[in-house]
Amino acid sequence: MSDMTLAAFVKAAAEKFAIPGVAVAVWSDGTAIYACHGVTSLEHPRPVDEHTLYSLGSISKTFTATAMMRLVAQGKLDLDAPVRRYIPELVLPNEQWTSEMTVLNLLNHTAGLDWRLIADTGDGDDALAQFVARLAGFGQLAAPGTRTSYSQAGYNLAGRIIEKVTGLTFERAVATLVLEPLDLRDTLYAMDDIMARPAVAMGHNADENGQYAIARQWKDNRANNPGGGAASSAADQLRWARFHLGDGRAPDGTRVLPTETLHQMRIPTAELQSSTLGDAIGIGWFLRDVDGVRTVGHGGSGNGQFAELLMVPERDFAIVAASNASPGGIPCNQAIVRWALEHYLDVADRDPEPEPYDKVRAAEIAGAYENDAMTFTITTDGTGLSLEVLLKPEIRAASEVEMPADYDPFDFGLLPGDEYIVTSGALKGQRGFFTRDDSGAVAGADLAGRLFTRLS
Repeated sequence: MSDMTLAAFVKAAAEKFAIPGVAVAVWSDGTAIYACHGVTSLEHPRPVDEHTLYSLGSISKTFTATAMMRLVAQGKLDLDAPVRRYIPELVLPNEQWTSEMTVLNLLNHTAGLDWRLIADTGDGDDALAQFVARLAGFGQLAAPGTRTSYSQAGYNLAGRIIEKVTGLTFERAVATLVLEPLDLRDTLYAMDDIMARPAVAMGHNADENGQYAIARQWKDNRANNPGGGAASSAADQLRWARFHLGDGRAPDGTRVLPTETLHQMRIPTAELQSSTLGDAIGIGWFLRDVDGVRTVGHGGSGNGQFAELLMVPERDFAIVAASNASPGGIPCNQAIVRWALEHYLDVADRDPEPEPYDKVRAAEIAGAYENDAMTFTITTDGTGLSLEVLLKPEIRAASEVEMPADYDPFDFGLLPGDEYIVTSGALKGQRGFFTRDDSGAVAGADLAGRLFTRLS
């Protein structure tokens, strides 16, 4: 495929999903290809290019995981050690589960922790230490190692372990262990550093009339840097992907990780059920088989910004896509990634078809569910199913900045067993599943790796 063909598709996708600015990078056949379209901001537009900074959201977790693996390779950290070995002051509600939780449990989302702690612990160097101090009442969903549940809090704990082991702040440690050896000069954490760059993408959120407003909060607070606080460019993200496709050496030949340690990160450590994130998780990476090939990747969401990074190691292929608007950012990125897989590798990524509407199954799952930050409500009109996921009003009320609007309700359909798939809207293609209690009754629902518990 030619550069112009990729550029044409990116332009068409940006226009279809109404994205002000999209940046895409592809590594194929030993060549880097860039395709960028649009502007950084509708208020103060600058052309988007491969060096424009976007918020990475949860792709940041791959930097945290890789920094930890470098400490493992140096003999300073043990993946199987209890978290309490490194953070002895950690207190959570269930003492037994807390004492059993390992470092690996944090990195593969099997620690049994809830999604995230809604708390701002400031911008000081003690932000992560203060975060740990506030976890005494934090939600624990299950015993460590018994189920996967995506947790921002778990990665922030991992960031605190990095601080404890290195004696540095999390950001300085990651720079020393990963960013500087790989010459990732566009990958930053501090807002002062980010906003000093000439081109920074601003997030955009659509209101109920479809009109965009600039997202005034660019990134989350400092304690969330390990799980979602990095900014980067398409060019840097492609360099990051090429490192993970390689043998552990930097472009200048410096050994950053032993080859076997690097490749260990993409070996399954926990299975995932009916998840768009993947079929399994390695260490920091989600693993998914698509049309007979294994993909390795991670996505990220911010305030009106979305990013996707996907690699196909057996084909030495990678694609990065970043968009700066909600609600179209996720489907725009996914459309670009799917197009690239098919046109560069002849790999087709298609959603499964839901089963016909079943009123008995619909009645069984209809109702209200929630987690610490969101509500999850299923309704039926007798012919189909609808799902509404909303941020809790108290979370909005507690926020000091304007938060993105909630998505409109989604149509969704049931798959075999207790699985389902979203069939419309901004989350079209997202898959999840229902869990049952000992009596066989539906007790919870998972979406995007997050557990929502059913309300009585």
